[in-house]
Order: sequence, then structure tokens, then C-alpha cells
Amino acid sequence: MIVDVHCHLDFDDFNKDLDEVIERARKAGVVKIITSGTSKKSNEEILKIRDKYDIVEVSMGFYPTEVNLKNIDDEISFVREHKKDIFAIGECGLDYKEATNKEEQQRCFKKIIKLSEEINKPLIIHSRKAEADVLDLLEKSSNKKIILHCFSANMKLVQRAIDLGYFFSIPTVITRLEHFKEVVKRVPLNKILTETDAPFLSSVKGGRNESAFIVETIKEIARIKDLDKKEVESIVFMNYQQVFS
Repeated sequence: MIVDVHCHLDFDDFNKDLDEVIERARKAGVVKIITSGTSKKSNEEILKIRDKYDIVEVSMGFYPTEVNLKNIDDEISFVREHKKDIFAIGECGLDYKEATNKEEQQRCFKKIIKLSEEINKPLIIHSRKAEADVLDLLEKSSNKKIILHCFSANMKLVQRAIDLGYFFSIPTVITRLEHFKEVVKRVPLNKILTETDAPFLSSVKGGRNESAFIVETIKEIARIKDLDKKEVESIVFMNYQQVFS
């Protein structure tokens, strides 16, 4: 039983063949896909997708570079209204790659963390070039159901996140990037989840990603941990149940 805990099925890349993408996922053994919103409009769209496919659930998000202090309260209100419809909040967090508004991002992220505590939902975290600040803010929260999506920090920060008890969702690009192989070596298997970030981060360079490709992630994790693929699949599914129960 395979799970994809983070992707973006509402993106234009899937406009023409989402039915086929979902069917390929089923045939690959995927039993649950969590599609993440990035804005209020995106959050509205993923609800429609969830209603169409029984293996799809939603995580309503606030993309760090798009959210601001003018719209954050309105977007939070929308999530609060739909708290019974969602599996998690995210993706959300900080993105410093080209940021000129770090303080504003942090203030918005604090509001989102508070929302997660209020409605008791896991957080799916984006932390590009901002991993230390993300951990600083999360560490102060009572919410311990934290999923670090595509966590690209150095191993010192990886260890800090391990010590905090957070989960790591490993993208399919592990087949091509040594960083994620090293993350899997260090992180206990009971703290590992699988994601695609589809349509991004494909195991095939330059190709569109999709949930069926998580089969390759499972193979790579099994190789690194020296375990049977079915055993890895089972443990990751139990981790999923623990986080999203």
C-alpha cells in the first residue's frame, strides 16, 4: 500500500490526463494521494479533485512566496471553514531563495502554525533556503505532527529535525540526488514518508512526475535500508496512518 503525501494535482500539467494519472497510480499500488493547495484558489480546486477521486485527499496550503499579511487572514478563514474536509495544512513555511520579505513570511507562518494547533492538523512544510528558521519556529509549537517536504538542509539540521521527532517525506528524485539518499540513511524508517511533489521532482530528468513513480522511491529506500520492498512499503504506510489519523 503506497502513499503520496504531497503533490499538486490542480496544476495545469494534469489538465489533459488526470484520469489516466490516477489510474496508473492505482495500478502501481497507490492507495492514497494527498494533493496540496498553494493559495485560496488552489485550495478550492483541490476540493473538486478530491470529490472526483476516492483515493485523493487534500491539504490546504499557503505558498510562502504568495501569501502576505494582506491576504493571510482571509486564507486562514477559508481553511478553518473547511477543517473537516482536510487531512493537513500545507504546503506552508518559508522560502528565502529570492525573498525580500523574510519578516512578513515569518509572521504569516506563525499564524499558520497557530491555525494548525487550533484545528489539530498536521503541517506539510516547505523550507527552501530557510530550514534553520523553519525549525526555530516549529520547535516552539505544540504541534508535533510535522512533515518536512523535500527537506534539503545540511545533515546537522537534518539531525536536529530527527531529534525533534519530525517526519521526512522523500521525493521520487531520490533516484537521482545523493542528498536524499543520505537523508534516508540517517532518518529512522518510522519517520519516513513518500511524496512526489508532482508534477515536479521526477525520477526521470526533465519529465513530469506522478504518483505511480513512488514505486521507484520504495525500491531505493529498501536498497539503502537493506530491507524488503514490501516491508518498507508497509512501514511507510503505518507512518502515514500515524501522522494523518
